Amino acid sequence: MKTASVSILKKELSTLPYSEVLKICMQLVKYKKENKELLNYLLFDAGNEQEYVNTIKGEIDFCFQEINTNHLYFAKKSIRKILKITTKYIRYSSHKRTEVDLLIYFCIKLKNSGIPIRTSTSLSNLFDRQVEKIKIAITTMHEDLQFDYMSELKLLTE
Repeated sequence: MKTASVSILKKELSTLPYSEVLKICMQLVKYKKENKELLNYLLFDAGNEQEYVNTIKGEIDFCFQEINTNHLYFAKKSIRKILKITTKYIRYSSHKRTEVDLLIYFCIKLKNSGIPIRTSTSLSNLFDRQVEKIKIAITTMHEDLQFDYMSELKLLTE
């Protein structure tokens, strides 16, 4: 089965009555948790981005508290899981500022977690990739924000 493009789907949805669109949205929400989370963001959190960021930071804090630091293997698995959750929430928001805030916060929590990042090649590479993502996202922002975030990033990489 060939999937239609986004523009074709948009045109088709615009021709449907409100009740049909609502029914389709509810079907999407029922079958996948990510669809439900995205709809939740769009309906309730998109209007207050800072509160959304703070909520995610709280979830990141909780996840970092749950990390098993006794074994580096389990710590790496947990850190990858936290990063996966963080990037999922970043995808919901289309704001670069949200992306930069959350990735910087993740990197700060990782650095301050007490886990030896630089002794593990995979964790070191993971950390460095996130720093590169932050740099790329910062370049697309306004100059004043760029300066603020670059100074924050300098503190992180020292």
